[in-house]
Amino acid sequence: MTDVNTTDANTTDAHSSGPFIAAIDQGTTSSRCIVFDRDGRIVSVDQQEHAQIFPKPGWVEHDASEIWTRVQSVVDGAISKANITADDIKAIGITNQRETTVLWDKATGEPVHNAIVWQDTRTDALCREFGRNVGQDRFRRETGLPLASYFAGPKIRWLLDNVEGLRERAERGEILFGTMDSWVIWNLTGGPDGGVHVTDVTNASRTLLMNLHTLDWDDKILASLDIPKQLLPQIRSSAEVYGTAACTLAAGVPVASALGDQQAALFGQTCFSEGEAKSTYGTGTFILLNTGGQIVNSYSGLITTVGYRIGDQAPVYALEGSIAVTGSLVQWMRDQMGLIKSAAEIETLASSVEDNGGAYFVPAFSGLFAPYWRSDARGVIAGLTRYVTKGHLARAVLEATAWQTREVVDAMQKDSGVELAAVKVDGGMTSNNLLMQTVADFVDAPVVRPMVAETTCLGAAYAAGLAVGFWPDTEALRANWRRAAEWTPDMDAAARDREYKNWLKAVERTMGWLDEEN
Repeated sequence: MTDVNTTDANTTDAHSSGPFIAAIDQGTTSSRCIVFDRDGRIVSVDQQEHAQIFPKPGWVEHDASEIWTRVQSVVDGAISKANITADDIKAIGITNQRETTVLWDKATGEPVHNAIVWQDTRTDALCREFGRNVGQDRFRRETGLPLASYFAGPKIRWLLDNVEGLRERAERGEILFGTMDSWVIWNLTGGPDGGVHVTDVTNASRTLLMNLHTLDWDDKILASLDIPKQLLPQIRSSAEVYGTAACTLAAGVPVASALGDQQAALFGQTCFSEGEAKSTYGTGTFILLNTGGQIVNSYSGLITTVGYRIGDQAPVYALEGSIAVTGSLVQWMRDQMGLIKSAAEIETLASSVEDNGGAYFVPAFSGLFAPYWRSDARGVIAGLTRYVTKGHLARAVLEATAWQTREVVDAMQKDSGVELAAVKVDGGMTSNNLLMQTVADFVDAPVVRPMVAETTCLGAAYAAGLAVGFWPDTEALRANWRRAAEWTPDMDAAARDREYKNWLKAVERTMGWLDEEN
């Protein structure tokens, strides 16, 4: 059942008068800047892509200098398109691709090497070495994270070991480290000429170097990984004034928030209460559950992270589940299999049949992420008979995203004991109504899509606006949140249980496909 309001959510009418908040979203493939009005509506957008660099299999890099050039350009572009000046903007917020790591020279602002991107796996062996006696969980109690190449700490260590003379320069205090939020803020506030070297708790919580309990760098872990502390930025809250923009058309505007992209989406979806969750459906899917003031250790394959921290208020924590393949499975059906010509066609094809015809598709293309973390798994289509058509396969593709969501939600409820009230969704796949209904059916909770789809940028804008008093409190932000559509569960419980059992059987078939020596 859906209740759709067809008003265009993404732009305001021409009469929107200031003041405004701007947000920079430094993402994996592009950077953009969006200007928002007091109602949280979009006034203008500018966006530019940057190069993806693949020096070796499994290695992914970005040119941090190119990214900074693009960021300046989109800030100027968004302000020009909105036909406003810096005087009309009360604050700038930052959100960013998480874990991507850059080291640069403090005096010149020159990066010492390309940024190493979150997807990069070059530190796999290093992580195995660090976990030698204890394994993946060596630093989990302090950081909430498994030892994995995904996080920033091992990437810093790799750079110190592999860029000539870098360790010595780092120890002399000549080098700075940052995730992309720190890089953008340092440059925006003056760079070598007085730039502010900070990060926020959400980004720091993805380095494997921050203690979740103290919200500070953990000296023991720094010693274990042999990383000099003087490299690291100061850890601040997600919503406070860090400094003032010294360049671009936004010069003079306070820089007042930083949030990792998935946490920013949680904030933009106004998931401010314990038990509220958001799910972002893109290439992969990221689900975050607000666990309030408590740090919930995961025994079910999830990550414990900081959700956000507003000024000097207590931090809010979250459980996070990441799914590797969701939207990219639809692309695979289109590009590699040729079964559909456009991503939107998958819904039409899947709707041509009543059910999956007994077929289940587990897309473990690069292993299984949460809640299994099995790199030996590979994709499987199970339950095939002569009866199965391409319509059934299309439905199995959509069901794969919904069942993977259900597995993460189950793990969250097991870890936290919190019943899920509803799932707020965003991202490209949410335009697929059949998929959203299937998620509601499988998770057995309402699925709600908001009017403004750009929840990541909106979250950064909200946090910056709170920091400067543009919005009085989180209740005012909740009042801005408007529903575009809602899907309620409409599936027989016995059928749900039977189908889930079959799905779990199919998942089992993916495991152990790769042997150790492969």
